[in-house]
Amino acid sequence: MARIAGVNIPTNKRVVIALQYIHGIGPKIAEDICSSVKIPGDRRVNELTDAEIIQIRESIDQNHVVEGDLRRGVAMNIKRLMDLGNYRGLRHRRGLPVHGQRTHTNARTRKGPAKPIAGKKK
Repeated sequence: MARIAGVNIPTNKRVVIALQYIHGIGPKIAEDICSSVKIPGDRRVNELTDAEIIQIRESIDQNHVVEGDLRRGVAMNIKRLMDLGNYRGLRHRRGLPVHGQRTHTNARTRKGPAKPIAGKKK
């Protein structure tokens, strides 16, 4: 099992698909990494040599922000918005949708399960 950027990537999948298991790498970046290392798209992870895995690992380390660094950067950006006290920061602090979605009927993912209101009848 190959370990890249602290993530065990699956061995029986194609390299382009397996790289997407790393947080911060999507389809486009996975294709770019494979083309820069000159690995064909139909190769499987278990067919890679150790040298190719090292090349992939170095390419990701040099050119892309992934996993812990990316998560830390996103968390710092959200914390900065909250410290500034601007509208987006307040929405993050209250656990409400940030990008202008309606909250009257939807937004259950951000708000959590509905809380019943005592005495409210139709």
